[in-house]
Amino acid sequence: MSDTIQAISRALGADVQGLNAVSHNVANLATPGFQSVRVLPDFASALGQAQHVQLQDGPLRQTERSLDLALRGDGFFQIKRGDEVLLTRAGQFVRRADGVLATLAGDEVMTDAGPLILPEQDVRIDDSGVIWQGDQRMAQLALVDVAEPSRLRPIDGGYRYDGVAATWNGTVQQGAIEQSNVDAAEETQRLIELSRHAESVQRAIAIYDRTLDTGINRIGDN
Repeated sequence: MSDTIQAISRALGADVQGLNAVSHNVANLATPGFQSVRVLPDFASALGQAQHVQLQDGPLRQTERSLDLALRGDGFFQIKRGDEVLLTRAGQFVRRADGVLATLAGDEVMTDAGPLILPEQDVRIDDSGVIWQGDQRMAQLALVDVAEPSRLRPIDGGYRYDGVAATWNGTVQQGAIEQSNVDAAEETQRLIELSRHAESVQRAIAIYDRTLDTGINRIGDN
C-alpha cells in the first residue's frame, strides 16, 4: 500500500516541479540573457528529478549601444554583488554614478583590471571581450564557462555556481542584447503534456482512494 502511495506522490510531485519550471520560463520570456530550465532525471533528488539550466544562445536584438554586450557560445560574464561573485548572460551594462562598469542592478562587472572606471565617451569592446579606448587597451572582461552546468542555481539577475570553472571559448558582440532562449511554442506543448499527465495521476489517486474505501468497508462488514 505504502509503495503505491509513494509512487503516485512522486509522479505528482514531478509534474508539479515540471509545471513550476514551465511557469518560470514563461515568466522570463522577455528577460535578456535568460536561460531556460528543464526538469531532468537526478537520482540525488528526493523526487528523482531536478531543474537544470539549458545553456543555449538566445536570439539577438541589435541596439547599437556601446555597453550592450551579447555572448555567443557557452559562457558567462562575471559580476560582483557585495562580496559574492555571480554569473550572468544579461549584458545590458551601464556606467554607474561612480564611473564603474556595472549591470542595470548596480553590480560591478568584473575585469582583469578590477573595477573598471569608464570614460564618458563610448568604448570599443572586441569579440574577445577586450575593452578599448581608442588604441588604448583598458581591460579584459572576466568571462568564464562552467564545467558542471547542473550546479548553476538561478537567482535574481544571474546565477550562483559552486562547480568547476572552464575556459571560455565564445565571442562577444557589442551593440546587441541576447534575448531569452525560451521557446514559447515548446513551453506551451510541455504545459499541455504535463497538465494532462497530472490529471491522469489525479484520476489514479481518486481510483486508489475508492479502492481503499471499498476494502475498508468490507473489512467492517466482516
